[in-house]
Amino acid sequence: MRERKRIARLLITDVTLTKAERITAQVRLSGGRHHTLDLPLPLGGGKLWQTPGSVIAAIDTLLEDHTDAEIADILNQRGLTSGKNLPFHRLLVRDIRQDYQLTSRFDRLRDRGLLTAYELAELLDVSVPTIWKWHRAGLLEGEKYNDKNACLYPHPGPNPPRVQQGVHLDRRRPATTTRKRTR
Repeated sequence: MRERKRIARLLITDVTLTKAERITAQVRLSGGRHHTLDLPLPLGGGKLWQTPGSVIAAIDTLLEDHTDAEIADILNQRGLTSGKNLPFHRLLVRDIRQDYQLTSRFDRLRDRGLLTAYELAELLDVSVPTIWKWHRAGLLEGEKYNDKNACLYPHPGPNPPRVQQGVHLDRRRPATTTRKRTR
């Protein structure tokens, strides 16, 4: 390292830097020649680590059908990395979603008209745990909106499930199918 500095001192007589919209470096060498270098301004720390726009657009698109953890897995499978060149995880996706004010999955599903478990329970006149049981048994459809398996539910339609004492859930048909009568 010391030798490189010594060689540079012997070769370079003068350097003039001008900073405007770009950086101009005029280097005068000991033999009388001079060179001009025109360089772009370096990016600030925050700009260096900024998430690329293509990744933000991908996250915005994936929020229609996936939770934060699922989005992180998809982005990692595609070989994309964060602004700091790190792999994605659910908290990083959440932070990007919040920083860039992307509409959350919950709000997107609500905009589509999906109901919370409490709203559906009130509509069907049952308890919220009953809604959860019916969903696990396949009697109600639901879409996950977070990584804790919390769901929003579409309106059950004209043939909703109902309480049937003594009939096991695994023997009941989902509300979306219609039964054919046989005689």
